[in-house]
Order: sequence, then C-alpha cells, then structure tokens
Amino acid sequence: MERFVGELLARAGELARSQGLPCQVVLGGSAARGTWLAGDHDIDIFLCVPEHRELEEAMAIGRQLVLEHEERYAEHPYVHASLGGFDLDIVPCFSISDPSHLRSAVDRTPFHTRYVAGRIRGLEDQVLLLKAFMKGIGVYGSELRTGGFSGYLTELLVLKYGSFAAVLEASASWRPGLVIDLENHGSAIHTQPLVVVDPVDPRRNVAAALTLDRFAQFIGAARQFMAAPHERFFFPAPAEPLKDGELVRALQARKTMIIVVEFRPPDLVEDIIYPQLQKAQASIRSLLDREGFSVLRSGGNVSGQWGWLLFELLVWELPGVKKHPGPPVWEGQHLDSFLQEDRLILSGPYIEEGRAVVEVLRKYRRPDDLLRDRLGSLSLGHHLSPSIRSSFVLYQGWEILSIQSQDFRLFLSRYLSLRAWPAAQD
Repeated sequence: MERFVGELLARAGELARSQGLPCQVVLGGSAARGTWLAGDHDIDIFLCVPEHRELEEAMAIGRQLVLEHEERYAEHPYVHASLGGFDLDIVPCFSISDPSHLRSAVDRTPFHTRYVAGRIRGLEDQVLLLKAFMKGIGVYGSELRTGGFSGYLTELLVLKYGSFAAVLEASASWRPGLVIDLENHGSAIHTQPLVVVDPVDPRRNVAAALTLDRFAQFIGAARQFMAAPHERFFFPAPAEPLKDGELVRALQARKTMIIVVEFRPPDLVEDIIYPQLQKAQASIRSLLDREGFSVLRSGGNVSGQWGWLLFELLVWELPGVKKHPGPPVWEGQHLDSFLQEDRLILSGPYIEEGRAVVEVLRKYRRPDDLLRDRLGSLSLGHHLSPSIRSSFVLYQGWEILSIQSQDFRLFLSRYLSLRAWPAAQD
C-alpha cells in the first residue's frame, strides 16, 4: 500500500506542476496514520489548492491521475476509482490556514490527519483493536446506512482514554448526552447521544452521525465483552445466504407473515439512497400499522440492480367488519358530516362513551391488497418513489421462496439472525 500510495502522490504532484497549479497533495484517512485495518483498502488523497484557485482545476488533475474512474458528488465532485486492488477517492479541497473558516467540509480533513498523526504514535494497535471490535459488532462506519463510529472518532476515543480496554471500561458509565472535548474549546450546543468536539473545529461534533441505537449497542457489547472476552466479538461468523430449507424452517418457527416489496433502485450513492430507503420503509410500515396489520419489524436493502423492503407482520388477515368511531354526539355539525360519509354501514350508529360509532365493511383484509392499491400514493423518497412505483413486485409468505437472488437471501439471513452482539458460546 505504501508503494502504491507513494507512486500516486508523486504522480499527482508532477501533474500539478506540469500545469502550473499550486497544489498540496495530501494522503488522508487511516492510511496516513497507520490505523487502517487489514482488508480495508480505502485510500483518500486530497488535492489542496489555494483559495483563489478553482476546485475544478484539482478535479482535472484527479481525472488525469486515474483515467478509468467515475465522478461522484458529495458537497462537490470528486474522483472515485478502483485501482491495484484499492478503492481510491481523489478529493479536491482548498488549502486553508484556519479550519474555522472552511470553504467546504473536506477542507478540515488535512487538519484531522495532522492532529491525529502527531499524537497517535504508539497507540496504533489500540486503535486497530477498537476498530476491529466495532466492525465485528456492526457499529463501525459513519455512513448513513450504518450510523456508527467513524475511523476518526475511534482514534479520538483512544487518544482520550489511552487504550482499547480503557475505552470499553469507560463506556460502562456512558449515558446519552456525554460530551468529550479533548481541547476544552467546544462552545456549540449539540443534541446527539454522544458529543465529541472536533479538536480542529470547536463547532463540530465528530460523533454527529452516531445514532442512539448504535451508541447503546456499543455500550452493551462492551459490557458483554468485558465480562467474557472472546475473539468472536472481533471476528463473528459471517452471515450466509439462506437456503430454501433454512428459510422454510425459519418461517415455520416464527409463524409470522413476511411481505417483501421488490423494486429496481435508481443508480445513486449509498448516502443518498439509504435515507430514502428508510423513509420508504417508515411510510409503508405506518400504513400497514394504521390499517391493522401489526408490524413486528421491518428492514430494507439495496444491492446492485435490486432493492427490497421487508415487513414482518403479526396480523395478516383481518375480519370483514371494522369499528369506526365518530365525534361526540353534542358536536352536531361534525356528527352530521360523519353520518353522511359514503361507506357501507353494517351496524350503528350507536353510542360509546358519548361518541357515535358505526361498524363498516373493511376495505382491505389482506396486506398485499392494501399495498397494491395504496403504495403508489405514499411518500417514498424523492428519487426512490418513481422507481418503486414503476417497478415493484410483491411477495407474501411462502412466495418469498421464489426470490433466488443470493443478495436477497443474505439480507434475509441477516434480518432473521439480528443480534446486537455475538451470542454466548460454551
């Protein structure tokens, strides 16, 4: 990796000089600090240009540096490529002297590298242990799909407490609202479960992406590990796609109803598509619950050309009659409107606790009928809505056995075996 990175940095510098662009080429991320996990092949290179130049000039260098690439967009465009077995991001940014005066969010990243690199020597293995532990229990990664701990946050926790074991021991007393400020310079008010004030930018919470559930999951797993240490916390048995027989046995044991919405997702980066996937999941789940199909749990996944929204139901067939309460009888205008509504009344009106009540014919007795009729009218995310509406297929109960995609079977395996930390073993 060091040879590969050295050649890239030298080549980028040559390209910038040949085009008269003042450009500082900086290696960022864990690769620059010696805290990258084996098997983690992500390399971030920052092309830092003076503030009076244009980022497009640095983008041009990135395009020439790796001819076979794709251009992605976060706050501004950057170059992404797979080269030599590594995933490479070449990110333009401005070379600034004070991270409190940013032109773009990535401008502070070189400051992160300098801050950590100057303090982490001798603690690299402690960072690797903490990262591997977090990865093993499923809380490592600040992308929206995970909502966990970033690599930079992990490094700051080791700097704060001094070792992997000390971080785990300290977490026993963590509560939502905890504030860690290594430089004692934070002044902004944050509402996230964990606040770690950025040592190079006092306004920023490094742990802003960490969700309450991932925060709690880490605390719980740390307690379990300290009570009974085992390498399975670092290297859990990998999930395998469910075979037909395994899926049949799982469905028979759970005695619930699983309904799956399969669709073709738009070609978007994860941090755009996953918030919309969560929105679509919440919108459909709310509809199912409102109509009486009690949802035990739900999940969503996108892999390649397919996406799936899964809902596990405790109730999947309802009676034909439905109680429909109305207003108090002394609210005459509202009562008149209620009684004039167009519906097939089977019984009533009668009075319960002062309110008019009618029993009406239920429109949807099965969840698949409900979703086929109402899915298109739900808010499913700006980019995701058109894709789901135009291409969705419903599978209910045993029908999901016909979905032979190994990606789906792996998603289903992880859903059915969900755990916050590894199971205890003899």
